[in-house]
Amino acid sequence: MIPGVILAAGRSSRMGRLKPLLPLGTHDTFLSRLVRVLREGGADEIVVVVGHEAEAVCRAIEQDRLNVRPVRNPRYAEGQLSSVVAALAVVDRPGVRAALVIPVDMPLVGVSTVRAIVEAYERTKAPIIRPVRDGVHGHPVLFDRTVFADLRQADPSVGARAVVRARAAQVLDVAVDDAGAFLDIDTPEDYERIPGGIVG
Repeated sequence: MIPGVILAAGRSSRMGRLKPLLPLGTHDTFLSRLVRVLREGGADEIVVVVGHEAEAVCRAIEQDRLNVRPVRNPRYAEGQLSSVVAALAVVDRPGVRAALVIPVDMPLVGVSTVRAIVEAYERTKAPIIRPVRDGVHGHPVLFDRTVFADLRQADPSVGARAVVRARAAQVLDVAVDDAGAFLDIDTPEDYERIPGGIVG
């Protein structure tokens, strides 16, 4: 199994509104679109890490019938790595080979990118796989279960980047032509600039 992990615990302080629940297109929110994209891209199950305004996000998950497992991270203020570790406490079990991790503020990633990452893992079993375009690295990032212990032990102030750097020789970059895999939606200005043609 390869679960998908959506990191949706942050304060959304730069946006000023709760990012997981922001509308996207006609029918989606940031969260619901990412759930759909991960599922269609090959994730076997989906975990959503919640923290700030967790009750509101959990209500939306239930109301929208997203069929995901919310995981509460009481230490979300410590940064994204704390949410990754909270997710690993749930997904690291027999039968799980790797995890696809993506922040909720990257909702425009395409199904083709997720599928390309999963297919690259099936071919190579590389311990870390990430999309790349013009030298820029994007999301989601796939971590093989052999990397889970490194993530748990990493410095929270540095985050998962430290693990990626430490294993640089083993990282597989997959070239993709998908603007959404590299586009963080962090501020109201970012949100207003979302290209209409990407959403859908």
